[in-house]
Amino acid sequence: MGYQVYLRSFADGDGDGWGDLAGLRARLEHLAWLGVDVVWISPLYPSPLRDGGYDVADYLDVDPRLGSLEELGALVSEAHALGLRILLDLVPNHTSSDHPWFMAARGDRDSPYRDHYVWRDPAPDGGPPNNWPAHFGGPAWTYDDASGQYWLHLFLPHQPDLNWQSPAVDEAFADILERWLAWGIDGVRIDVAHALVKHPDLPDLPPAPGQGDEVEVTGGSGVGVEREFERYAHVHDADQPGVTEIYRRWRAIADRHDALLLGEVYLLEPQRLRRYVADQDGLHLAFWFAPLHLEWSPAAVRAALREGLEEVGPWLSWPLASHDRPRSATALGGGDLGRARALCLATLVCGLPGLPMIYQGEELGLTDVPLPHEVRQDPIAVRGEPERARDPGRTPIPWEPGPGWGFTSADEPWLPIGDRRPEDTVAVQRGDLDSWLQRYRALLATRKGLHGSVADEPVDWLAPDGPIVAYRRGPVVVAANCGQQAATLTLDGRHRIVRFASARAREGQRVAEELPLEPHEAVVLGP
Repeated sequence: MGYQVYLRSFADGDGDGWGDLAGLRARLEHLAWLGVDVVWISPLYPSPLRDGGYDVADYLDVDPRLGSLEELGALVSEAHALGLRILLDLVPNHTSSDHPWFMAARGDRDSPYRDHYVWRDPAPDGGPPNNWPAHFGGPAWTYDDASGQYWLHLFLPHQPDLNWQSPAVDEAFADILERWLAWGIDGVRIDVAHALVKHPDLPDLPPAPGQGDEVEVTGGSGVGVEREFERYAHVHDADQPGVTEIYRRWRAIADRHDALLLGEVYLLEPQRLRRYVADQDGLHLAFWFAPLHLEWSPAAVRAALREGLEEVGPWLSWPLASHDRPRSATALGGGDLGRARALCLATLVCGLPGLPMIYQGEELGLTDVPLPHEVRQDPIAVRGEPERARDPGRTPIPWEPGPGWGFTSADEPWLPIGDRRPEDTVAVQRGDLDSWLQRYRALLATRKGLHGSVADEPVDWLAPDGPIVAYRRGPVVVAANCGQQAATLTLDGRHRIVRFASARAREGQRVAEELPLEPHEAVVLGP
């Protein structure tokens, strides 16, 4: 089981209002108690923080606001002693504009680092070289007065894209990966793993289906920065030939260190995702993001799970939420309804092959925190689309009631914690066997306890339609009522025990012929 730590919001160990390595180290026991195996830490490198640390200024050090290499080493040692593996977040698509490579490249067209990035002369009208938009609004090109060329950036202008056609870039990242794994890190989550390679001719993007013959990059006004990006068919700026070759080279490094390569391959078409993991000579696992885009219904849940698994196979990681999306309880309806649906989805995912990934706070049933615009820091909000800002899902974890909610001793954290209640905290929920935290812990324990029974078993889907989504793997049955009315699943007559239930009182019951389920109730049956 995986767990994402968004470091600045997890736990503050030095009282400055920022989560840090010292805070995470002090809370490792929580993760071990919960039943986590793999901990993915969001970027911790030196950064000007124009995009939450995904603008890296040095790939081989730790931002002093978050700790030091010595503290990271101590954390890794303690994590290993608790049976936890640590993944770092590697960001190979772009650097910060403050990275020494880019500063050298920008300052001199003859610099050996010039070819580390993608530069092009202006179009005949003096504008950008092509029509590519950036994820965060406006063109994906910024003009450099000093050199008379544009640089490419699929995200912020302060995040220039690296040129993966350059052997020097390839060699640099092979060295970065080798050094971290030799140092003791257990693997990496690879940011924007599908977009490192671009079409060598950088042709214009065609409109997305339904957009007409032409669309215009406006800079975000009117349509919103993310919707502007979605108006194009991204057939030249992502998922290009050659990108999987990078991961084949990295796999040789990872295998020497028994390390994991987990790719953020943000492709919602499973047949495109498949090539990143199918031969198992590149990435070990790739995220399957379709469940995070659900419009809740039994049919949608069933389709999102089946399509990824049947097309890609067992080499998936299943994110239950992330720092880039609303928290699942918010996305799936809000309040207790959203929490119940989120636990249904988590139960279904936890029985499938692959690596489920919990985003910090999901185990508490946390919802997003409404934040005034003036405190938001996400570039999406700053650049004109506050309703899609990611800050509400990135607020600090409430550990215990009281000043600072156990997150910090500072007067103010880096983002407001919000209107949390004592029953939202880890301390209170650990003492309540019916809490979301205790239900998540019981689910993870059930997954581990039944692993030997299902490890090599295929997934046999049991309910092709109707409100119940269910499957069997060997002797184990996982089922969730994703509808609005009570329903019953007909079983095969084999006697099974309720090993996990979202309603704890059902655990230990014996069932054989029929399994009645209330709306948004989920169970795991086993021998």
